[in-house]
Amino acid sequence: MSLSGPIGVFDSGYGGLTILKDIVHRLPDYDYLYLGDNARSPYGPRSFDTVYQYTLQCVKWFFEKGCPLVILACNTASAKALRTIQQNDLPNIAPSNRVLGVIRPTAEIIGKYSKTGNVGVLATKGTVLSKSYVLEIHKFFPEIHVFQEACPMWVPLIENNEQNSVGADFFIKKNTEELLTQEKNIDTVLLGCTHYPLIKDKISSFLPAGVKVISQGNIVADSLSDYLCNHPEIETRCTKGSSQSFYTTDSTEDFDNHASHFYGAPVQSKHLDIVKL
Repeated sequence: MSLSGPIGVFDSGYGGLTILKDIVHRLPDYDYLYLGDNARSPYGPRSFDTVYQYTLQCVKWFFEKGCPLVILACNTASAKALRTIQQNDLPNIAPSNRVLGVIRPTAEIIGKYSKTGNVGVLATKGTVLSKSYVLEIHKFFPEIHVFQEACPMWVPLIENNEQNSVGADFFIKKNTEELLTQEKNIDTVLLGCTHYPLIKDKISSFLPAGVKVISQGNIVADSLSDYLCNHPEIETRCTKGSSQSFYTTDSTEDFDNHASHFYGAPVQSKHLDIVKL
């Protein structure tokens, strides 16, 4: 029997809260269950197999909680684990459930923002190495040229609340300049990590005037809205109580203190023991 429950939203840590915030704003009637795997984050530098194993564990936990739909609100998990879970695992463990990511919805429309045909992607090392954005964008906009730059220092700086420091300025300026050295006519920059909206204004300040900086939250929220309209067999199983619940695999105190910066509102989380995943 197909269970009904909240929409699951997963991230390796805090960044997915920027996605959840926009989803809740766009679709406030649904129930949501968020899990941050903070005890094992960051996922960015980890191998494809490790990210896949961790993500699959968490997806199974969401299913046990009755979630008919899980959003991988994590670019690294979407890049390294989503396709394998969709194709190999889902048919065996929960064929009536669905798992979606954040890369494809963004790739479907990012080309519409560019006039020069040159799009830049700022992301974690793992997402860049996966080439997921290059491949996905090319499917929808074969004429678009995609240039990537890995920004390994940005997530630690943001999670340690150092994004406004001089040190952060150095690394943000360094990475944006390195992106532009690949192609000076980039006119659209995609933030391919859910942490980066917290430094969107600062990123823009180091880019030439007129360059559009695109974050994913609203894009994913609109895509989810369309998906639910087009898939009533999933939509009718998503409960509607306008609630949001939060879990973390690490300290709840630390999570709650950091999470409010990403979510834009106070968060009270519960602890999930990794052993129980």
